[in-house]
Amino acid sequence: MWFTEEDNGSGCGHSEPVDHAIGRSRGGPTTKIHLACDGHGRPLTLLLTAGNVNDCTMFTQVLAGIWIPKPGRGQLWKRPRRILADKGYSTRAIRAHLRTRGIAATIPERVDQQANRRRRGSAGGRPPVFDPVAYRRRNVVERCFNWLKEYRAIATRYDKTATSYRGMLDLATLQCIFNCAYLSITIPRTAWKSPVREPIH
Repeated sequence: MWFTEEDNGSGCGHSEPVDHAIGRSRGGPTTKIHLACDGHGRPLTLLLTAGNVNDCTMFTQVLAGIWIPKPGRGQLWKRPRRILADKGYSTRAIRAHLRTRGIAATIPERVDQQANRRRRGSAGGRPPVFDPVAYRRRNVVERCFNWLKEYRAIATRYDKTATSYRGMLDLATLQCIFNCAYLSITIPRTAWKSPVREPIH
């Protein structure tokens, strides 16, 4: 689905999907935003797909798009300490991918997965580790989406092309980052945590 047409010459760095990131779901033609943010609700990376694309299928692409410059010299920071995600991301492939990268996963197990494991008995294996206290912080990504939806052009897509819609998302993301930078100046530093190595939602 992500085979793209030729560059449209906009110079925005994003290629236009052949489906313009529009797909039919239960609500009609829709676009889905796959997003990762840090512990303060600042967007780190996002992808656009058609609305009928499953969230878990884009997990590795979203995770691969995370990069944060470190203070001074050195490689970019690309590996968070912990990932917080909802039940839609509770798959063996995602958990194995995080395990190989040394990233802690706080993802609740679906009810059907729990039932299947119990039915298999000892062959079902141990349940995945889950920290309910850390999972309380997952509301940060929901608040990030709610903040983005304050923009009418994001809450309701009017753009024909995905590149134009992505441009609006990039502008809103920059404003969010600048607002957080302003708060970090006006609020004492002791009231803020470092954005580096924060949980990713």
